[in-house]
Amino acid sequence: MDADAHGEQAFPEIDDHGMIGDLQTVALVSDAGSIDWFCAPRFDSPSVFASLLDREKGGYFRIHARGERMRVKQMYFPQTAVLITRFMSEGGVGEVIDFMPVADEPTVATPSRTIVRAVRVVRGELTFHVECRPRFDYGRRSYTARASRHGVLFEADGMSAALHGVGEDALDGDDVDTTITLSAGERRLLAFETEPTGEPRELGRARGNRLFRDTVAFWRDWLSRSTYTGRWREAVERSAMVLKLLQYAPTGALVAAPTAALPEQLGGVRNWDYRYTWIRDASFSVSSLLSLGYTEEAVSFMLWVGDRVVEQVGEDSGPLKIMYRIDGSSDLEELTLDHFEGYAGSTPVHVGNGAADQLQLDIYGEALEALAVGERFRPLGDPGWTKLRGILDWLAENWDQPDEGVWETRGGRKDFTYGRIMCWVAFDRAIRIARDRGLPAPLERWMAARDAIYEQVFTRCWNPERKAFTQYPGTDVVDAITLLMPRVGMISPQDPKWLSTLDAIGDELVSDSLVYRYNPAASPDGLPGEEGTFSLCSFFYVMALTDAGRLDEAEYAFEKMLTYGNHVGLYAEEIDPSGLQLGNFPQAFTHLALIRAANDLDAALAARSRR
Repeated sequence: MDADAHGEQAFPEIDDHGMIGDLQTVALVSDAGSIDWFCAPRFDSPSVFASLLDREKGGYFRIHARGERMRVKQMYFPQTAVLITRFMSEGGVGEVIDFMPVADEPTVATPSRTIVRAVRVVRGELTFHVECRPRFDYGRRSYTARASRHGVLFEADGMSAALHGVGEDALDGDDVDTTITLSAGERRLLAFETEPTGEPRELGRARGNRLFRDTVAFWRDWLSRSTYTGRWREAVERSAMVLKLLQYAPTGALVAAPTAALPEQLGGVRNWDYRYTWIRDASFSVSSLLSLGYTEEAVSFMLWVGDRVVEQVGEDSGPLKIMYRIDGSSDLEELTLDHFEGYAGSTPVHVGNGAADQLQLDIYGEALEALAVGERFRPLGDPGWTKLRGILDWLAENWDQPDEGVWETRGGRKDFTYGRIMCWVAFDRAIRIARDRGLPAPLERWMAARDAIYEQVFTRCWNPERKAFTQYPGTDVVDAITLLMPRVGMISPQDPKWLSTLDAIGDELVSDSLVYRYNPAASPDGLPGEEGTFSLCSFFYVMALTDAGRLDEAEYAFEKMLTYGNHVGLYAEEIDPSGLQLGNFPQAFTHLALIRAANDLDAALAARSRR
């Protein structure tokens, strides 16, 4: 959050941040020592700090060292989610160590969250500037501040927070603005707590040490369960921790990203809220977590998905919701925060998500794939199977209709190819479950639907002039999501039709390993402006090259993608041609795809070396 030419605080780059969390929410900490995003008590709660969306009205908590020619670096404490921001100058070297303690029972939802910020100097002497400016309820709720001997209490209507560890003179109006001067070996502990139960207090060196040790032990113990031993261990382990941080422990739901309204194009309107759980993420989440040995997390999410699927089915079965809140509710009304300036002027600022009510037929395939994988660990009971049959009966009647598609376009429904592919997956996986377990099912009807979908994909969705499966029948536009076609088993990765489709995608959508979802100029999506390349699809491309046996290309593309990660290995939703990360950050789906790409490429390279 550097000063611009007018002396104001400029927006940091989106990927100038690391992430800390406690399995119920997270905070984003910039490499300048500023907490620029924090919602409490859970991911989809209103923000307390949101300077990523408005520099003044959003609020922030910044600790940074003063001094000339100050160099700042950021790193994770090895094999943990403890973030360290290092300040280095001729006069001294200091650190701000940030973490959120994980509760003994993280699966129990609680109203209070705590961010611990330990400030210390390791050489010389440094003065740190401390600013704490909370802005409750997306900056819509006024508050008052009261200082005491050991901190400051912030109180709003029905909301409160405390900053522990600052003195009575720390207040400047209703915000904290103070300095801390430390010499080598000295340390100061601060803690920001939402919904505190008492007055502000000193944390104490002993308690601070215990919280730090316990947090480090939690993450290292969790990471030790990983079975990955391949070439890209550091990137895979960091991605695994991202997924763990983004999974809401009380329900097992995995949010798509912890942020809202970060733009896909600077100054543009594609600014969506990703703090929810998409059914689409299910199959990839389950398989990626299982591939690393994290059975508990995979089964927890699979059960959450299964509950959403069967809960919706009643006497009048209809289309599934595509996304839910982390508590399983489906109220995602999209609102605009008109009082926020938006990241770098990117408006409107959306919270909630109006795409929740779209018809997206591909989610049936993703849901059934997750349930089929989960069958190995927690088979469906009779009530669940009965309701699942109802879903497949609805799909048998409705798969052959236009929908909004996987990319949630707002330009009208079309017969999207990927929706057809995943409907085929839904019937295929349901048929397998029924046969493997001898469960009652209208197999002839399901097989007829499955085969009809297959015929449609291989006739109407195949463009013989383009020599590719296109985004929908009648167009010559290709779509990167079809990179998953061999992955789900609908086509062999060596099929000539698939290899020519892969070449078409490479020619039209790939630039230096970065992959665009589709060309919005050739296939209008109902929204103005452009977008960057989609990081998820870039890793899908690596997987497709691997499946096709083009291992040298796959390895080079994967290594180049690693250079696009930020300084601590995190990825936003998109990357523009200059390498700037855009969109919500970090995106779970991208890290899921990184894990799968690394696993698959590792296995293929190992197999080749054994020949």
